[in-house]
Amino acid sequence: MEKYILTIDEGTTSARAILFNHEGECVSISQNEFNQYYPHPGWIEQNPKEIWATTTEVINKCKAKAGITDDAILAVAITNQRETSVIWDKNTGLPVYNAIVWGDNRTAAVCNELREEGYEAVIQEKTGLVSDPEFSATKVQWILDHVDGVRERAEAGDLLFSNIDGWILWNLTRGEVHATDYSNASRTMLYNIKTLEWDQELLDKFGIPRCMMPEVKDSSGHFGNVHTGTTFQKPLPIEAVIGDQQGGTFGQCCFNKGECKMTYGTAGVFDMYIGEAPLKSSSGLLTSIAWGIHGKISYIFEGVVFNAGSAIQYLRDELDMIDASPDTEYFAKKATAPRGQLYMLPMFSGLGAPYWNANVSGGIFGMTRGVGKYDLIRATMDSLGYQTRDMVDAVNKDLDTRASIIRLDGGAAKNDLISQFTADILGFDVDRPVNVETTAAGGAYMAGLSIGFWKDYDDIKKTRKAEKVFKPEMSEAEREALYAGWSNCVKSLEYWGDGAKKMK
Repeated sequence: MEKYILTIDEGTTSARAILFNHEGECVSISQNEFNQYYPHPGWIEQNPKEIWATTTEVINKCKAKAGITDDAILAVAITNQRETSVIWDKNTGLPVYNAIVWGDNRTAAVCNELREEGYEAVIQEKTGLVSDPEFSATKVQWILDHVDGVRERAEAGDLLFSNIDGWILWNLTRGEVHATDYSNASRTMLYNIKTLEWDQELLDKFGIPRCMMPEVKDSSGHFGNVHTGTTFQKPLPIEAVIGDQQGGTFGQCCFNKGECKMTYGTAGVFDMYIGEAPLKSSSGLLTSIAWGIHGKISYIFEGVVFNAGSAIQYLRDELDMIDASPDTEYFAKKATAPRGQLYMLPMFSGLGAPYWNANVSGGIFGMTRGVGKYDLIRATMDSLGYQTRDMVDAVNKDLDTRASIIRLDGGAAKNDLISQFTADILGFDVDRPVNVETTAAGGAYMAGLSIGFWKDYDDIKKTRKAEKVFKPEMSEAEREALYAGWSNCVKSLEYWGDGAKKMK
């Protein structure tokens, strides 16, 4: 009987279950979306109970599609949308409020105040992050301060906090395990990435009781066993937990200093492996823990742009310009306006890395009567490449080692026009793997390493295959002119956003 690793992949808009064989191939996949809730402008919430119910559905469907029983599964891995925050009652298992999603910006004013009082320097020194609503700390603080009775229950020791990984882990083990891994802990704005502990000063700053926090463990290792019931019929070991972007970095086999990937998921996330010491970026990138394996901690530089694949969804759902995301490639080929005339900046949730300005909204520059639907579709696709260039330029300022190839993944990476423009605007090769499910693969690799399914990094590298390498076709003069236009548009958005803030 062939054996598999099952990865539970908790994305921003859907839950998936994927079975991987020893060759690193996806032999079965099941995916269901869950609802997003927008109670106020800039707020994004999800129902944790719905996420858990969706998770059990996709696990059962994935196994059924593969025609296997639990006897064929050696281990389970969890990878997840990071920063999205859940607080629940440890006695009842019920959430006290909806999960506040990473892209929610309701705490932007709090983060601005932290910057104005000079506290961001403390945050960056301890956590490698900046003061931004993306991270968990101010979300947890908001729930404690705004939901009746919650703070009192938390201080009494009745409530638990985690990001989505810990919520799924707690439910899989039916409340036996409240834990997370180094990669997820490092994205909370509460974890000291140097001392490797929940930082008491930060917990006190945000008014968060320490008893709420999960145990932090290696990303690859034993977390507990799944509880037997309707989803699993035997106590399979849970052998990996890792944040989605760190999982993608591992799945892309970025094991050496300077190797990097860009994920075009809902957000766009750039990660570069920087080794076993936490370096500090002076160019707006974040320093996070990549993973922990056998007690050894590795680090990454990361840049997050909040809207990448979601910009394509915007064309489909709000503007009704396309019926399905893959349609963009067909329509973009019909564009007639020259590149450089029209820029679409999809900053629906503010500017992420390397600018970090929560006051900014998106914009379209260069509109004339000659600009049509096809031009706007292409400009939206191009925005993914421009935002990638922002990241690469930042990391090149921080490190002596310059990026010379980037490994691309995520749903939008399947689009040849997006991948080619990324190569053109960067001026170097873009490598797209056969298996673009790199986040889930990274989780599977972590679990497989823990149980010896894969022996070592070299064994894992054998499973990664490039589907296509995109080489730059644009002249340097055109590349730099287009990017200069993009940079000017970003500056305009910042000027407008900061001015609007002052008017409020």
